[in-house]
Amino acid sequence: MAQKARLRENRYGTIINATSTKQELQLGDALFDATERIIEKFGLELRHVKKVMLSEIVAELRESYPNVEFSDPLPTSYMTPDGGILSILSKDGDRTFPILITEVKNQGTNDLRLAEGLKKQSMGNAIERLGKNVIGFRTMLLDEGIIPFLCFGYGWDFQEGSSIVDRVRTIAMFGELNKVSVVPEGDEGLFNRGSFYFRQEPWSKAEMTEVMVDVATRAIHYYFAKHGEAAFKPIKEGRS
Repeated sequence: MAQKARLRENRYGTIINATSTKQELQLGDALFDATERIIEKFGLELRHVKKVMLSEIVAELRESYPNVEFSDPLPTSYMTPDGGILSILSKDGDRTFPILITEVKNQGTNDLRLAEGLKKQSMGNAIERLGKNVIGFRTMLLDEGIIPFLCFGYGWDFQEGSSIVDRVRTIAMFGELNKVSVVPEGDEGLFNRGSFYFRQEPWSKAEMTEVMVDVATRAIHYYFAKHGEAAFKPIKEGRS
């Protein structure tokens, strides 16, 4: 399959936003494996981008909600989730439908400091940065009515009983952690939570891959139900 070959060639370039940490590299590997499985399962054209400009989000919001006022961000401002944004395409290729937005957060080194006989440090602000991005992506996807956002978190600060875990629960609109949530819940779909997988131990590539495939699969089925399968662009076999 030509698309799969291109994804493999760009494994640490176009298809993933890999950086120097081991967990982010594993996130990239998991994303690549999940992408292959999604291609095989649905046979749809996929597009992956590393970032989205805030000005583009506001422009689309103004089109979808003409009676609502929006503030203009700087033209250079953007959001860059660690695993980028994976989308399926409309049949004409002009519109994208996000099926997977992934991030990974590591917060807390007090286990290492205690082992070295050092004092604890105050807990960091990775979760505050996560909260900002979640607000942005929730707003971006309001018109579509779906939230295929997925974050994996690990580190000392996320041990059982930590107050930082409650900050994550707050970002998740007080939903359960370590559970996939793609379609908004509640009578009027008010709880567009997203999926938040947090614990002290790092996540393995296999674990991340399974959850990614689950989120993307649910998102695609949602779009099929809303727009019809024929509305999306299939892969053309044998394309260079």
